[in-house]
Amino acid sequence: MTKEESQTETLNKMKKEIIYTKDAPEPIGPYNQAIKIDRTLYVSGQIPLIPGKMELVNNDLEKETIQVMKNLEAILLKANMTFDNVIKTTIFLSDMSNFEKINKVYGRYFNPERAPARETVEVSNLPKYVRLEISVIAFQFD
Repeated sequence: MTKEESQTETLNKMKKEIIYTKDAPEPIGPYNQAIKIDRTLYVSGQIPLIPGKMELVNNDLEKETIQVMKNLEAILLKANMTFDNVIKTTIFLSDMSNFEKINKVYGRYFNPERAPARETVEVSNLPKYVRLEISVIAFQFD
């Protein structure tokens, strides 16, 4: 078997699983809450939408961040994972001056010794004009 055939066989064995939970907001576009391939989970960016109601938490940055983290947690749990499984996060902010407040809440969800890799980016706008969006990648460890 050639290297190319071996790689193709490996890819064919991996399955793409759609992860969905009613405990996180419905997607507001053509995407899924998360996709799991093998033992890796790719979670779509979450904004401070209240599941079921699809109403935004706003006017309180701490509560907005908590809602985003609750949405992420619901998706992780549906995939039988927790924040301990998160290996990478991306935080999008509409205003970098909010970083300290958001970071304080975000930090409550991770063990500092096993915190994931991360980048934080300021963007000109976010869906529904929210102030933050967070996406994660998680891995199912043995």
